[in-house]
Amino acid sequence: MRVISGSAKGLHLKELKGMETRPTTDRVKEGMFNAIQFEVPGREVLDLFGGTGQLGIEALSRGASQATFVDARKEAANLIRENVKLAKMQDRARVVQGDSISFLISCKTKFDVIFLDPPYQTGLLEKAMETIAAFDILREHGIMVCESPVGQELSTVDVPYEKGKDYRYGAIQFTLYRNVGSDNHQ
Repeated sequence: MRVISGSAKGLHLKELKGMETRPTTDRVKEGMFNAIQFEVPGREVLDLFGGTGQLGIEALSRGASQATFVDARKEAANLIRENVKLAKMQDRARVVQGDSISFLISCKTKFDVIFLDPPYQTGLLEKAMETIAAFDILREHGIMVCESPVGQELSTVDVPYEKGKDYRYGAIQFTLYRNVGSDNHQ
């Protein structure tokens, strides 16, 4: 698992042992960042189910101004801290060990880009999407990137959120949702 582009290009990140974490493959990650490449520079990013931190670190490497990483597992939060330090990005990163949904409910920050890649088939993806919309955590014109297994139908999110394109890579897909803002729904 490596950083694909930007200031930390080629850096190999540490991974967690075991099967609890399913890192996004380089192929999927490259497709994801190609789809949102103009959404990242100078923006605030949330990597909600951080795992190894690779999506937020990739965003920082590509010019994001700040990244917040959240993971419930202590070992994952510690690994994210290690990977952020390895990438020399501590000054632009915040790591939170805690429940993702609780974080969203108590969050006082709005983000421009939110990565959602929870464990599959747990209902966490849908719950996170609903909570983000309910608490208005995605800035106007911001984008949510939702990773899921191919074939999983994702729920619609209420206005002002619009579902964008699905991108498929083997057994994995990611779907883009955008907060189109109030000016488009009057």
